[in-house]
Amino acid sequence: MNRVLYNVTCSVDAEIHEEWLDWMMFKHIPDVMNTGMFLENRVCRIHEYEENGVTYAIQYVARNQSDLNEYMEQFAPALQKEHADKYGSRVAAFRTTLEIVHEIRSPYPSVNPN
Repeated sequence: MNRVLYNVTCSVDAEIHEEWLDWMMFKHIPDVMNTGMFLENRVCRIHEYEENGVTYAIQYVARNQSDLNEYMEQFAPALQKEHADKYGSRVAAFRTTLEIVHEIRSPYPSVNPN
């Protein structure tokens, strides 16, 4: 069974963007990771959609669909409610699930240009 990428795209009101990002990185994302349902996560800023705010893709990788389903049933409702209670309409979020069918990692170590 292939790993699953759970992507949460958030459009954040520019006025609260820095405070929201701090809360996500130091409170919400650690809470999600502490459920034990995900192997890794990343925060990506989307530059193409920044007319009325700042947009991020928060990505979590689950071992399989079963782990993601367990997260969605047991943990997501409370975590999403906490987010909605704190930020309300100042953050619009939508979620997508992607099955990782194939990936290639570079055999070369990262090069630091400095």
